[in-house]
Amino acid sequence: MRGKDSMPISPGPFTGRTIAGLAQDLREGRTTATELVTLALDAATKLDPQLNAFVTVDHDGALAAARLADHELAAGTDRGPLHGVPVGVKDLIDVAGLPATMGSRHYAGHVPAADAECVTRLRRAGAIIVGKTTTHEFAYGPTGDRSANGPSRNPHDPARMTGGSSGGSAAAVAAGMVPLALGTDTGGSVRIPAALCGIAGFKPAYGAIPADGVFPLSRTLDHVGVLAAAEGDCLPAYRALATAQLREDLPAARVAWLDLTGLDPAGLIQGDQRVTDLVRNASGAQDDVRLPAEVVAALRETYLVIQSCEAAAVHASRLARAPELYDPELLERLRVAAELPGWRYVQAMDGRARLAAAVGRLFERHDVIALPTVPITAPPLLRPEPEPDGEPGAWRMAVRATLLSMTNLWNVVGLPALTVPAGMVDGLPVGLQLVCRPGRELLLFEAAARHRTRTVGPSPPGRPWCSH
Repeated sequence: MRGKDSMPISPGPFTGRTIAGLAQDLREGRTTATELVTLALDAATKLDPQLNAFVTVDHDGALAAARLADHELAAGTDRGPLHGVPVGVKDLIDVAGLPATMGSRHYAGHVPAADAECVTRLRRAGAIIVGKTTTHEFAYGPTGDRSANGPSRNPHDPARMTGGSSGGSAAAVAAGMVPLALGTDTGGSVRIPAALCGIAGFKPAYGAIPADGVFPLSRTLDHVGVLAAAEGDCLPAYRALATAQLREDLPAARVAWLDLTGLDPAGLIQGDQRVTDLVRNASGAQDDVRLPAEVVAALRETYLVIQSCEAAAVHASRLARAPELYDPELLERLRVAAELPGWRYVQAMDGRARLAAAVGRLFERHDVIALPTVPITAPPLLRPEPEPDGEPGAWRMAVRATLLSMTNLWNVVGLPALTVPAGMVDGLPVGLQLVCRPGRELLLFEAAARHRTRTVGPSPPGRPWCSH
């Protein structure tokens, strides 16, 4: 892979290393938490200037926590597989004593006094917070390129988007700076950047991980999720973070393919057939299922109305008080959102149960639904000149619609969804998305493990980058 100056970028220290492997090395004395954290901090110093994955790196705090983790392990206190593992946390999630900017000038200098509940659970599991990762401003965008500290950049090609809004978390993991990161997902904000950066990302069922201490974008759509190199590394993090225990007594997953291509009356969604074909071949789906076009359209419209109205409510006072502090694109989107009438929000909320029932019928004969995470590869950070149809903003609008087109449906109905790497198109990663009903999350990980064995063999995931 190449940096902005076309010089090769070396893979970070956690490339090709799994959390299970790190845990074993720690317990067998081949490494220490202090050594792992030092590697993460050094990698951030070396690689982050080219990728902008981190907003804040906590050198002193991370090293102090690592020394404590080493002391605990030496004394016989073992907090589990995350004990001593370096982690990045999206800059939308409160970490006590570290700046939480939300990617916005509105929160410059803001330092929370307490951890978010998900961070408390990470610390309880022994994980070590090394820093805060770049977020699209207030998480309001799937591109990852609108933030007060600048765009996060894709490690496979830093001239391209990471996707968003958890783009910094995805870049940090994909670059091998940390083996694990927290993100949030309102319409795809964990899964989109994970797919575009070539890693795994898991959005659990709605409410499965507490959102206390997480700045809201849309309270009834927001989910906390995890990003890691492969599905096997997302699972121990989810176990540590989730409120309920996973159901273990599940049979092998029956996987079906869901085709959403062409279901876009507005003509904004621009897919790449090569991506769809590659993902379908990698999915292991035994059958096809169908979601009626009117249901897909209603899901997308419901998502747009709910997110817009709830975001406008969150930002109403800031919009009135200091609109100049917003990124211009975000400001315009919030102003448009604020114009939606209240009856549309009520109507959208009332229709969610009907839509959930329609989606539920996908699982009458199958356990897991497979589809692309994103139907294109990572778009360039800079728009083409002139724009394809000659209208200002049309390219970015189409990019946003396309990035969200396969992911936001599952936020409306709160279903668990996992993305895993599915291969490369033109040297850029694409992702396979797997969706299931709440309570059957382990089937996603089982299906993903079968997919990985078929496509890359049984050896550990996380291969080094390739230059292109």
